[in-house]
Amino acid sequence: MGSGGRMDCCGQCVKYSMFVSNFIIFLGGAIVFGLGVWTLVDKNFINELLGTNLFTGAVYVLIATSALVCLLSFFGCIGAAKEFKCMLLTYFILIFLIFVTMLIGGILGYVFREKVSQTMQQEMHSSMRLYGAPGGRSITQAWDTTQERLKCCGVKTYHDWRGSIPQSCCQRTLTDFKPCQDNPTP
Repeated sequence: MGSGGRMDCCGQCVKYSMFVSNFIIFLGGAIVFGLGVWTLVDKNFINELLGTNLFTGAVYVLIATSALVCLLSFFGCIGAAKEFKCMLLTYFILIFLIFVTMLIGGILGYVFREKVSQTMQQEMHSSMRLYGAPGGRSITQAWDTTQERLKCCGVKTYHDWRGSIPQSCCQRTLTDFKPCQDNPTP
């Protein structure tokens, strides 16, 4: 603050920089929120493959976090624009708490990354046994959708199917599928 309650040039620059950066963060949070909701609505087939709610849980965490980021950046914008000291103090405390939470989450994610990967692969391999089985229609559709959309085959390679490669692994031609045994999708 300059004399007489007016902000000097440096203070104005900080104020506008904080407003613009928080507005950009707000837009990013809103985009991630929208993508999270879209993923939750459109990508439920992945849960069939994983056999657990790991994917859905991660999407819910993404949605909640992005909503919190939007709210927090909104407070940052208002606090910077109106120069509310109490709001800015609350903003910085919450930013610090989120930073600590993200640091802990990052450390836990790093520590347990192999366990999560192994669990997902085990669940996917066990769901492969239900492909095409009576009562396994949703799993069959989930595998077909995943392999067609992601242009992949099996968990790691087409060898995961142990010789009975589904049509969804095969490369499409203009009129039909190429034979899988000749051209499986790597």
